[in-house]
Amino acid sequence: MERQNLTLSLPRAIVKKAKMLALKEEKSLSALIRESLEDKIRKDTGYQDAMKREIKLMEQGLHLGTGGHMPCSREELHERR
Repeated sequence: MERQNLTLSLPRAIVKKAKMLALKEEKSLSALIRESLEDKIRKDTGYQDAMKREIKLMEQGLHLGTGGHMPCSREELHERR
């Protein structure tokens, strides 16, 4: 995969904690940031795919077992007894 350099401006406290985490995980800071971004992108992509599937299902509608025929009218459903 082709790489591109990137300059970030982050608060010192975050950089310090990120360096400590990278050291703890025996990774470079670049690897830690790259993996975090890849994970976030993967989760977002999964969410978008799931949303598309659900919207398609809603557009198709659900089988309610009526065979396309209403067994009673709206008035009958709301009739007070």
